[in-house]
Amino acid sequence: MRSPVRGRSPVRGLSPIDGEEVSDNTPLLQGAPQAEAAPVCCSARYNLAVLAFFGFFVLYALRVNLSVALVDMVDSNTTLADNRTSKECAEHSASKKALHKQMIPGGYVASKVGGKLLLGLGILGTSIFTLFTPIAADFGVGALIVLRALEGLGEGVTFPAMHAMWSSWAPPLERSKLLSISYAGAQLGTVISLPLSGIICFYMNWTYVFYLFGIVGIIWFALWIWLVSDSPETHKSISHSEKEYILSSLKNQLSSQKTVPWIPMLKSLPLWAIVVAHFSYNWSFYTLLTLLPTYMKEILRFNVQEDGILSAVPYFGCWLCMILSGQAADHLRAKWNFSTICVRRIFSLIGMIGPAVFLVAAGFIGCDYSLAVAFLTISTTLGGFCTSGFSINHLDIAPSYAGILLGITNTFGTIPGMVGPVIAKSLTPENTIREWQTVFCIAAAINVFGAIFFALFAKGEVQNWALSDHHGHRN
Repeated sequence: MRSPVRGRSPVRGLSPIDGEEVSDNTPLLQGAPQAEAAPVCCSARYNLAVLAFFGFFVLYALRVNLSVALVDMVDSNTTLADNRTSKECAEHSASKKALHKQMIPGGYVASKVGGKLLLGLGILGTSIFTLFTPIAADFGVGALIVLRALEGLGEGVTFPAMHAMWSSWAPPLERSKLLSISYAGAQLGTVISLPLSGIICFYMNWTYVFYLFGIVGIIWFALWIWLVSDSPETHKSISHSEKEYILSSLKNQLSSQKTVPWIPMLKSLPLWAIVVAHFSYNWSFYTLLTLLPTYMKEILRFNVQEDGILSAVPYFGCWLCMILSGQAADHLRAKWNFSTICVRRIFSLIGMIGPAVFLVAAGFIGCDYSLAVAFLTISTTLGGFCTSGFSINHLDIAPSYAGILLGITNTFGTIPGMVGPVIAKSLTPENTIREWQTVFCIAAAINVFGAIFFALFAKGEVQNWALSDHHGHRN
């Protein structure tokens, strides 16, 4: 059993500028009574993580299915040949283009109506709008854009709502594990939906892509509303020992303030460290998410079915990395006495600089298809480390306002999703390998900048403005 009083971690010296107290590597107040960790099996908190996993699975399946179906939608409405395909590499077949949707901050709403309802309605709304996609397509591009924008409104509240729920559910030493499980569903949703959508389009009809995924989303919503609660106090079947464990572990982290400290929050440098990291990471993530299929079509030149499978391989690696890194991060904190900020910095640096290196390398290997796929897979896989880095740092610095903080960082994080692919398209008018090298180098440079900024200015402890009495637990 661990001693309640920890010594200085051997890795505390990672950066001399953090200015944090030694208590940063103390998961709970020294000498404070601690409830014994509740079992994992069949626990309410892990049931929540699994249901959230499937929720984000559905969300990202709904998000990327258009990128596969769009080529059949276009082919069924036009006879014009696509003349953008590169001739630099030997032909290996064809693929499609992608469409991106925007998000809006939902953390403040989640704090008022509850994360359960907001997240559930967000995915339900996206599912229902997806069912109407074939009808909107019949009305033309304008109607389709409006519909996808409405879907984006539903999607935008989901991550802040989930963060708001975990602020009440995730014990400090299990944050990385629980959040990585829940958010890993997004990657697996991408992995499964890309090839599955291609198969559906090939053997059935592109309309079934939207019907099938939309129905799955509605089924998930029914299970979510039935089985999930906003907090341990309101859960109907949680065990007494688990409830006491969660509540006691969060006892000195949450604020009782009724109002949101907007000014101190927005002046907080650790928050802006997360904003910069989120923006930087999303630049390369959304560039790959929306343009990787196009790159494989117009440069590597794979057919629709191969493209769906090979486009999904990098996200399978990211999914696996998210799950494993979440386990590793909490293990380092609980067993090896690593401070919270040390873990967040290490995982963010690996998850941002590592992908940058392999992203650049992928642009300089010419027409070597297998090596290109390998490098892009490694790049996207390493990005999974960020889930246990800056992605959950909101809960470290202000658990009570984690949903609001994620809403703020998501607002900036969606900008690359809107402008990144547009810039990438403008930089690749001829679809040459040299043009794509420029796209990859820009994304890599932005990633490296974000990683360094986060490492310099991030914190791993609850900030004073996030505590009602400006005292309390240092994470």
